[in-house]
Order: sequence, then C-alpha cells, then structure tokens
Amino acid sequence: MRAVVQRVHQAYVEVDGEKVGEIGRGMVVFLGVGREDSGKDSEYLAGKISGLRIFEDEEGLMNLSVLDSGGRVLCISQFTLYGDCRKGRRPGFSDAAPPEQAVELYRDFCKRLEGYGLNAATGRFQETMRIIVDNDGPVTMLLDSKKQF
Repeated sequence: MRAVVQRVHQAYVEVDGEKVGEIGRGMVVFLGVGREDSGKDSEYLAGKISGLRIFEDEEGLMNLSVLDSGGRVLCISQFTLYGDCRKGRRPGFSDAAPPEQAVELYRDFCKRLEGYGLNAATGRFQETMRIIVDNDGPVTMLLDSKKQF
C-alpha cells in the first residue's frame, strides 16, 4: 500500500460539481492499494500516518502529529500510485489491486484512522474527482507499507 501525504491549510474534493469531502488544516492522503496488500498494510499505514510528526510546534519544528495539532484528514483513493512508467510512455497498472480488493482496503484504512481518533473525509471510490489542495510548506511525504524496514 502506498500513500502520498501532504500537509495542507485546507482541501476539498468534488464529484460532478458536488463537494463530497472537505477539511481545514490537516493532511491529504492519496492512497494506492496494491495486489499484494492486506489489512496488515492498512493497519501499518494508518498507524504511521496518524502519528506522523509533520506539523510545527510553537518553536517551528515538525514535532506534532495531525492528532496533536487538531487537524483533519482527507483520504483519496488513487490507483495511479501503482503506475509503472519504466517501459514506453504509457504507464502500466498491473501491480494495482483490482477494484473489489482496493475498495475494501481503502475503506479499511479509513476505518483504522477512526480507531486512532481521526474521522477522515473521503472522496468517492472509482469516480473522477476534482481535488483542490492548499499545500502548507509544502510538506509532502511518501510512504510504502512494503518498505517498513
């Protein structure tokens, strides 16, 4: 499972012109699910992301998590994080999980965030979305559950 995490001032997602998810200060998580992923991967990333210290304390140091800072999370499914661009010019997506598996693990990830005290706003799975992100920093982190050590 792969995640791109961005610290934001605010963000929202629209589907067909309708705002379906919105947050103020916090983080946007673009989440990709791979064929080999399971609940262990979503548990690892939910724990890592909920405790990730990318928010500034009173001294300007990145010492606070989204929980510590009172921020929120907007979680967007993004299978293109498994795009393989090594050959040719068109990405291949054979490592991305099929939709039935991906939606289950995406929802599992969001539910696990709730278990850490974060009520995640979401987009809509398998829909074309317009995502507006007001980056803070910018601070962007890449996480991969297969690269834990």
